[in-house]
Amino acid sequence: MDAFYASVEVLDFPELTGRPVVVGGASDRGVVSAASYEARRFGIHSAQAMVKARALCPQAAFQPVRMARYQEISAQIMAIFRDYTPLVEQLSVDEAFLDVSGCERLLGQGPEIARAIKKRVREETGLTVSAGVATNKLIAKVASDQDKPDGLTVVVPGEEAAFLAPLPLKRLWGVGPKTRERLELIGLRTIGDLCQLSRQELAKRFGKQGLHLYQRARGLDPRPVEVTSREKSVGHEETFATDIVEMAIIKKELLLLCNKVGERLRRHGVRGRTVTLKIKYHDFKSCSRSHTLTQATDDSKTIFQTIVDLLRKTEAGIKPVRLAGLAVSKLEEGSAPRQLQLFGQEEGRQERQELNRAMDEINQRYGSQTIQPGRLSDE
Repeated sequence: MDAFYASVEVLDFPELTGRPVVVGGASDRGVVSAASYEARRFGIHSAQAMVKARALCPQAAFQPVRMARYQEISAQIMAIFRDYTPLVEQLSVDEAFLDVSGCERLLGQGPEIARAIKKRVREETGLTVSAGVATNKLIAKVASDQDKPDGLTVVVPGEEAAFLAPLPLKRLWGVGPKTRERLELIGLRTIGDLCQLSRQELAKRFGKQGLHLYQRARGLDPRPVEVTSREKSVGHEETFATDIVEMAIIKKELLLLCNKVGERLRRHGVRGRTVTLKIKYHDFKSCSRSHTLTQATDDSKTIFQTIVDLLRKTEAGIKPVRLAGLAVSKLEEGSAPRQLQLFGQEEGRQERQELNRAMDEINQRYGSQTIQPGRLSDE
């Protein structure tokens, strides 16, 4: 997808059309999650500090991250992809590989299928997608970034190495900044330059990674498209505007995060058994603490009570806290059988389910956090 988060913001708020749009944390301590193409002209890019983005383009529209909305649109787009092939490997909320090698007789060749998908995504969501059509995942990935936004780049069989050769090393998928720096130190600038080194020389310089570099530079990638499995965890984290020492404020922030995670678990129809707390202190040192429940849960109160117990095992309240986050993992289907509770506990659990269901319905209808419990803990 093209500048996905920012494009969704413009879709939902048409008054932002044509303006530089930056999506990210509300405070200057956060980072840019996405930038529209108008914003990128000012040098703004993802993972950049928000304070720098504001300095580069103070007139931009700075929008908060609305992950639930992006996931909603993402699910709609992925459903469109699966109408064309069941072999969809979702890389992230806005990117996927599609294996259409068995669809030619019914749907046409790869470029024809890509055009049909692009057209349908635009008609049904109002958003644009850029596609790369190639014989393997590596080339398709690089090609999809070649002509953004709303691009379509086709690399015909046998032309993979020629397509990559003039591109800078940073375009070679899987080559990080440190590896690129080492390659540039020996005078290499393009992917074609990398092809000048033999397999033996690359292996000598980079070990096992050198063999991968040898193949990638030549456009070789034998990996199949692997159908994406269900999410392994559901989590949320928040970088605070100022470091927090007061335990009561830290708990309040974690309570809000538990609300969000609980709602997402219920929306996806899953429960989790392992609850993990992440704390990053003012000195950027971080720690995590986990606890596995006897029963999987999607209840925000249960998650929060577990998080409070884990919080006692950290230095929060002693050392200032910069970031707090949590995740629920070891997920299972919400319909999976579970052991009944004794002595009235089952009745209490059913009451919690009904309360959560009512809150979710109100929040889905009128907006996230329209209604939330005054307290999630007996403390």
